[in-house]
Amino acid sequence: MDKVTRLATEKGVVVFTKSSCCLCYAVNILFQELGVIPVVHEIDKDPEGKEIEKAITRLGCPTPVPAVFIGGKLVGSTNEVMSLHLSGSLTQLLKPYRALS
Repeated sequence: MDKVTRLATEKGVVVFTKSSCCLCYAVNILFQELGVIPVVHEIDKDPEGKEIEKAITRLGCPTPVPAVFIGGKLVGSTNEVMSLHLSGSLTQLLKPYRALS
């Protein structure tokens, strides 16, 4: 759990993914379209991936990937991110982390 907390707070937007996950890809593309380049941790390529997956679930994420953290706080998985996006709230959350264009 300490590793997840440390990694989740290293940058403004952090996404834990698996390399074969199409929903992870979709969330990352959404962030890029909104002007944010998230830090991506592919847990299937991490030797501690299984422990990371368990820790993410213990933190309250309904599915271990994608697990999205904004400002060091767990936002959730695809459903939560898309709900925030559709309501217009995601843009506000991401505002401090947008890349300069």
